[in-house]
Amino acid sequence: MGIDTERLRATLLEERDRVEKALANLREDHPGNEEGEEIATASENHLAETATATLGREIDYTLGENSGEVLSQIDLAIRRIDDGSYGTCAGCGREIAADRLDAYPWASLCIDCRRTAERR
Repeated sequence: MGIDTERLRATLLEERDRVEKALANLREDHPGNEEGEEIATASENHLAETATATLGREIDYTLGENSGEVLSQIDLAIRRIDDGSYGTCAGCGREIAADRLDAYPWASLCIDCRRTAERR
C-alpha cells in the first residue's frame, strides 16, 4: 500500500492557502514597521499598555516567521511529490510512516530522525 500523494498534495495546497491567508491577516494588522511610532508615543501611554502592545506585535511577528517556515516546508514537500521522493526520510532513506505524513504532510524526516535532530 503506497502513499496517497494526490490526497496529500491537496492537503498541502489547502494548508498553504490557510497559512497565506493568516500571513495576509498579520500584515493587515501590522502594516510596515510601527516600532518607531510606538516608541514615540510610549511616554504618552501607560507602561503596561505599551508592554502589552509590544508583546502582541512580537508574537505576531514570530507567528509570521514561523508561518513563512511552514510555507517553505510545504513548497519543498510539493517538490518531493513532483520528483517522486515524497515519503522518503531525508535523514535515513527509510519510508516515513503514513500516520506521520497525515499529521505533518510536509515532514521530510521519519519520527526517529526528527527526534534525533531535536536533541541536537
